[in-house]
Amino acid sequence: MRAKRAEPTDDVLGNRTTSDLTDEELSGIGTFLLGAGLDTTANMIALGAFALLRDPDQLAALRDDPALADSAVEELLRYLTIADTGVRAALEDVELDGQVIQAGESVTITANAANRDPERFPDPDTLDLRRHAAGHLAFGHGIHQCLGQQLARVEMRVAIPALFARFPTLRLAVPADEVPLRHDMSIYGVHRLPVTWDC
Repeated sequence: MRAKRAEPTDDVLGNRTTSDLTDEELSGIGTFLLGAGLDTTANMIALGAFALLRDPDQLAALRDDPALADSAVEELLRYLTIADTGVRAALEDVELDGQVIQAGESVTITANAANRDPERFPDPDTLDLRRHAAGHLAFGHGIHQCLGQQLARVEMRVAIPALFARFPTLRLAVPADEVPLRHDMSIYGVHRLPVTWDC
């Protein structure tokens, strides 16, 4: 952090070296960003591969049309939404569907519910790589948006098509319902993804 303060760089941490944050706080931010970006993107790529391996028609569409990668990434983000919940506090009394939420009360929100809203996304429980999924909330919204969302998108656009191009016969090595999912952390994903392919 001392080096960053001596010669600020044009990046997330470098731009904060002129703030009142301590070196310890800046190190904490750096550690958080590294962990958040690595864990979420790695899980999203693995879970996206799993979703495609379970849906041969969608996987075939992506293999047949590499230009589909951009919309495929957005649809996978919408469909899977791995970082799902957040907690907010009501700033004022609000009535929502007949329930009063009083100012100061905590509310748990779920992006997955918004991303599966049938009024916004017709047939929301179906994976459709040709869907126009812009406007999903997989990365949050407003001031709570993920700082690394553009990098995550690029990594997914490269990794997922490359995986299936490199291993064209890639398939699950166990039935889909035997793939262990991660429920032990705040990030949803696959615990292990047993696969096989022809040599």
